[in-house]
Amino acid sequence: MAYPKRLLQPDEELVLDLQPHWWFFAKQIASAVPLLFVVIVIFGKFNGSVQDVSLLVWAVFLVVWAGWVVIKYLDWRFTHFVLTSERVIFRTGVLSKRGVEIPLGRINNINFSQRIWERFIGAGDLQIESAGKDGQSTFSNVRHPDGVQQEIYRMMEGFDRTRASWSHATPQAEPKAVSVPDQIAQLAALRDQGALTDAEFETKKQELLRRM
Repeated sequence: MAYPKRLLQPDEELVLDLQPHWWFFAKQIASAVPLLFVVIVIFGKFNGSVQDVSLLVWAVFLVVWAGWVVIKYLDWRFTHFVLTSERVIFRTGVLSKRGVEIPLGRINNINFSQRIWERFIGAGDLQIESAGKDGQSTFSNVRHPDGVQQEIYRMMEGFDRTRASWSHATPQAEPKAVSVPDQIAQLAALRDQGALTDAEFETKKQELLRRM
């Protein structure tokens, strides 16, 4: 499920939309091994009623395990690590939602960590230090965290260049004020063209002279 584009700002560009690495399911995968081992033992060591009772108990554990896997899958499905042209976003939750947003302009440092086996499978943790009360945010099971780190730095450089161009933009010149003699000359031209009567010209001329 892609990150909802309706949650982006009008001029915001979506750069990365990552869901957690499959290592997110490590506990579920590891727990499936003993369940399979129990089935082998039941069929190899028991028979008759003992086997039936054992299979019933195993079936209960299987249902519980399957429910656990479904809940974990939904959690994975609705978890997003997003990088845009303006911020880093982390959003998770099926019914109740939890999110973290870090503007690129507030990021101070980015670190990543990978254990030996995580390097082989392309997973790891990402730590983002930012200004503000949160300080450091850690995101686990990020796909190729070293590449994500470099991409965030690249977007930060682009964001800084854009912000610098805004600050150095040439201010627009203020409209030049028209002097009273020039305004009288313009009124005279309108009178000569027939747009103003002599009386209207004299009235507006006196108004302008009083402002001097």
